Amino acid sequence: MDAALARPDLKPLKLYIDGRWAESASGRTIAVMNPATGEQLTTVPDANAEDIDRAVRAARRAFETGVWRKMDVSARERIIWRIGELIEKNKEELGLFESLNNGKTFQEALRGDIPPTADIFYYYAGWARKIYGETIPVDGPYLNYTLREPVGVVGMITAWNYPILLAGWKVAPALAAGCTMVIKPSEMTPLTTFKLAEYCREAGVPDGVVNVVTGYGPTAGEALGRHMDVDKVAFTGSVRTARALMKASGESNLKRLSLELGGKSPNIIFPDADLEKAARAAFWGIYANKGEVCSAGSRLLVHEKIYDEFVGNLAQLAKKMKVGDPLDPASEMGSQISQTQMDRILGYIETGRSEGARLLAGGERDVEGSKSKGFYVKPTVFADVQPRMKIAQEEIFGPVLAALKFRDAEEAAEIANATIYGLVSAVWTRDIGVAHRLAQQIKAGSVWINAYNCFDSSSPFGGYKQSGFGREMGPHALESYTQVKSVWVAL
Repeated sequence: MDAALARPDLKPLKLYIDGRWAESASGRTIAVMNPATGEQLTTVPDANAEDIDRAVRAARRAFETGVWRKMDVSARERIIWRIGELIEKNKEELGLFESLNNGKTFQEALRGDIPPTADIFYYYAGWARKIYGETIPVDGPYLNYTLREPVGVVGMITAWNYPILLAGWKVAPALAAGCTMVIKPSEMTPLTTFKLAEYCREAGVPDGVVNVVTGYGPTAGEALGRHMDVDKVAFTGSVRTARALMKASGESNLKRLSLELGGKSPNIIFPDADLEKAARAAFWGIYANKGEVCSAGSRLLVHEKIYDEFVGNLAQLAKKMKVGDPLDPASEMGSQISQTQMDRILGYIETGRSEGARLLAGGERDVEGSKSKGFYVKPTVFADVQPRMKIAQEEIFGPVLAALKFRDAEEAAEIANATIYGLVSAVWTRDIGVAHRLAQQIKAGSVWINAYNCFDSSSPFGGYKQSGFGREMGPHALESYTQVKSVWVAL
């Protein structure tokens, strides 16, 4: 990588409202950091309710005038496709910004963040002219048909672990449906969301359709959730914040919500599985993106016949993992997002020890060499974890694997379902009957059989239970960005 590209000189950023760059009402700013080095990258505005109101009013004007929703659908299709092309064209710059801002390795960002973000725009470009109504046979001399119309102004609140990808999952279907939007990225990782707004404008999205406002959750996020002129909020983040948004919706205009929340996902290994393949998948299922993944396979359920050997081998792999500079091609894992998150992870590790789980690998901060300036945690493996332990129940959101033992498929299903979450899961076995039976028994939005972390723009993603409701990706996502109108014509 070019040295100048690796250390870009970033100017202070502004809010993006109605196609223009604007200062915040207060003039206050938020420092944007590089978690791998502790250095400041730039600043962004600390927006408040007044700034949110300006952005919502811009989005409302754009929606009501119809500059986007009334545009020829073929033109909208081409613009959405063009956004995908711009993302793909600038993939190295975007990957670098994501790595510098989040702490993930550049290689991970280049492979796992940018290509699927481009693809989500390619996918929904095709949907722009395929959102159909229907005719319904009804009693009497009537023609009854439905119109599927855009829901209106959408507030989008995204998380810091996959900043541009999570924004893309929301922006692309919203554009395809004809909505306008106000995006509030995490104040910690806003860089690529601003880039996405630039690409939208360059591609031909009219002013006011896409707006980006930075700020903290209790101020900017709360204002977006309570705004009377926001028709829907799409949120990715914690259960705690989701509860606040549901309360805000109930106390304001009953805006609809789609929530993609946390997970404590079970990865179930049977003795007859391809154990070498399962071990690789289990390893990356927890350590990819530093474990800061809602779909991380953080609970490893291993059959008692192979438990000791399988978990022991994983621990050895964890000890050999190269943790280091995210821009070093040899690094396999980078820095956690912040001091706060690192301390939270280390707190869970201490809880695991105190509750009697057996530490096989990691379990401490990595301060070797230059890593002392960042927020690195060694890949951690706990064995002899019991289902009711805190590290088996709560989302740690870090590189901490809790390995549990089971006797048979029924006990595996019971353990798998014994948390408040239900986002994803996996089953590794050559027994097709066991695999399909568990796929029905496990309460999760995704079940992967003999695989882990399978995603596609055309396949729905979302949770059961307190992992949220609504779906990202696929045709199902369009349901939350549209509403159905029934039209009756007397004949």
